[in-house]
Amino acid sequence: MMSELATSYNAAGFSKRLGWGDTPALLVIDAVQAYTDPTSPLYLETAAAASSAMAQLLAVARSSGHPIAYSTVAYRPDLSDAGHFAGKVPALRVFAGDSPLRRWPACLQPLSPDWIVTKHYASAFFGTSLASWLAVRRVDTTVICGFSTSGCVRATALDALQSGFRPMVVREAVADRDTGPHEANLFDLEAKYADVVSLEEAVRHLGGEA
Repeated sequence: MMSELATSYNAAGFSKRLGWGDTPALLVIDAVQAYTDPTSPLYLETAAAASSAMAQLLAVARSSGHPIAYSTVAYRPDLSDAGHFAGKVPALRVFAGDSPLRRWPACLQPLSPDWIVTKHYASAFFGTSLASWLAVRRVDTTVICGFSTSGCVRATALDALQSGFRPMVVREAVADRDTGPHEANLFDLEAKYADVVSLEEAVRHLGGEA
């Protein structure tokens, strides 16, 4: 079914590849324990495999000297700064106050000089200085990984495109609650807003081998 749909989309003029630019940066979207801890309401069963892929991306990006930015979500204890988002998704309470679920897993810890963006909504660009931070470093390509595919990853990829960057979403390094929304959103991102690339391709480009 997906292959037939892809053929239809391609025939209509969707899914053209943007291709890689010259200066990539790695964006690690909300890769925190809220998605990796089985006790969390936001837990993703495929988070462990995606985290392993993210660790590979981080290793090669650091060894090659590429900019790395992390996003995280943080709210006041009473969620008064969460707006309607918390009303729509009450599970966002896991990001309130000093919740341990806001912390990064050991294998995905940010290091100096990684940039950390604190956000209140889905996109890492909305209401943050991420676009200007990337622009100052002359970044033209954003390599996107993290959680979740249909939520913050998708929103960040869309805003990356709208902010003038080439979004590359790494298939093995993103995850969602179910394969249905995961695959549907990867399909839609590839059709309209981003290039969905393999871990192998991303590692090759970040490592300067392409």
